[in-house]
Amino acid sequence: MNCNEATPLVTAFADGEIDRLRGYSIRKHLDGCADCKAKYEAVLALRERLRTEVPYFVAPPGLRARLGVLAEETSVAQRRVPQTSDRWRWLAGGAFAGSLATVLVWILGTAVLQSRGNVDPGLEAVAAHSRATLGQHLIQVASADQHTVKPWLSSRLDYSPPVPDLASAGFPLLGGRLDYLDGHAVAVLVYGYRQHTIDVFVRPEPFHDASPAARSVRGFNVARAAGSGMDWLAVSDVNADVLGQFMQRLVGGSAPN
Repeated sequence: MNCNEATPLVTAFADGEIDRLRGYSIRKHLDGCADCKAKYEAVLALRERLRTEVPYFVAPPGLRARLGVLAEETSVAQRRVPQTSDRWRWLAGGAFAGSLATVLVWILGTAVLQSRGNVDPGLEAVAAHSRATLGQHLIQVASADQHTVKPWLSSRLDYSPPVPDLASAGFPLLGGRLDYLDGHAVAVLVYGYRQHTIDVFVRPEPFHDASPAARSVRGFNVARAAGSGMDWLAVSDVNADVLGQFMQRLVGGSAPN
């Protein structure tokens, strides 16, 4: 199994929805592919956040009674033997309903996590990084040229973020995108390091973050620094030492370009 085959199945595999044969193939692929394994671990981390941080609401008695009636009606319908066309129509309807429910839970859960993340920029940045990775929209403008990425971001923001060129240090620029911290649009620079990616959130306003300059959040390393009138917040699954070296070079090379 290669990356193109494994990537669409990572989320389902994390949720235990893959049969044993394909599950075995995915597991073998993950053991040998750091990029896909990082995506898999990001799914697990986000699922754990949804489980522990999204509020749980008990259904009111009226709703539970109605669900009981629906369950009984469904049971009666299932005892009937449908024609082939009816059976496929029922399966398709069930699949659509299941997909819709999954999407609704994802939207509601992400909204709650985002609102809670506002009190911790590092936590919010990790959630944004995971969301962009899982949604496969990590990069909106793909370019290794800082003079391409910078104008693209500046034209969509009310500030012009520096875009340092760190390719000579082993951190090539991959591109950039727009994301949000504390409800405000911010520039995100995306750099590479071997098989890893590093998200750098850049904005002129201070983060007002009392947390350490370097720490681990939900399995990701997070580093923050100030320089050139900007606040820099980096998120990646690279080890803490590498991320620290990256931040030193980033802020040191962030002069206007």
